[in-house]
Amino acid sequence: MEPKYFDIHSHVQFDAYDTDRNDVIARAHDAGVHMMNVGTQKDTSIMAVELAEKYHSEGDGGVYAAVAQHPTCIEETFDPEFYESLARKDVVKAIGECGLDYFRLEEGTIELQKKIFVQHIELANKVNKPLMLHIRNGEGNANAYQDTIDILKQYARVKGDVHFFAGDWGIAQQFLELGFTLSFTGVLTFTKDYDEVVRNIPLDMIMSETDCPYITPTPFRGKRNEPMHVREVVKAIARIKDEDEEKVRAQLVATAKRVFKFK
Repeated sequence: MEPKYFDIHSHVQFDAYDTDRNDVIARAHDAGVHMMNVGTQKDTSIMAVELAEKYHSEGDGGVYAAVAQHPTCIEETFDPEFYESLARKDVVKAIGECGLDYFRLEEGTIELQKKIFVQHIELANKVNKPLMLHIRNGEGNANAYQDTIDILKQYARVKGDVHFFAGDWGIAQQFLELGFTLSFTGVLTFTKDYDEVVRNIPLDMIMSETDCPYITPTPFRGKRNEPMHVREVVKAIARIKDEDEEKVRAQLVATAKRVFKFK
């Protein structure tokens, strides 16, 4: 099935979908939506891979995986060999979500987060797969976005995507200069906080995601999010950029294929 939309960051392997996971994926496929389920630690990475392999083995396709240890999951020791064994599978299209998260930061964890992030970058370099970055600022002077950029400049030989980008245009430009795309969620449907960045980003450097089960877009606020709602994100991007929706839709799919080498 040729996709009409790509949800490049979802979590359908999470327990929020335990009672109707297959139905959620079926609804997405009926809407022409392909998805990449993103791991956050060992168990959710394994589940993302198993789910993708299930759909590919059945001939349905349209379901892919990313594997990594989320930056807030520092209580779990990072295991490069474990993640490499998953990362080399064909259904795995990215290393993520990894990066830096300074929100509700525990004292003394910044350097540990940076160390684990570098290990993810080294893994991505080794298997030659793009990064799926999770970056979140917190209070105080520490800047997770700038720290991420500095680390990428030093270590990364691959590119990737900045998931749920929430920085300003100055930060966005720095990622674009490094060849990283920026992706946005349903938050675009109910706030104008990111409109300036979306308007300024070249159309071929932006992607759509749901981050489901979170960040449900309008008009579905108050309900659990799912991949088929990525269509609302595409509509919002087209509206903000004042572009034809079909043109935007087609370009977002082309960009997802280019960055993650989706088939």
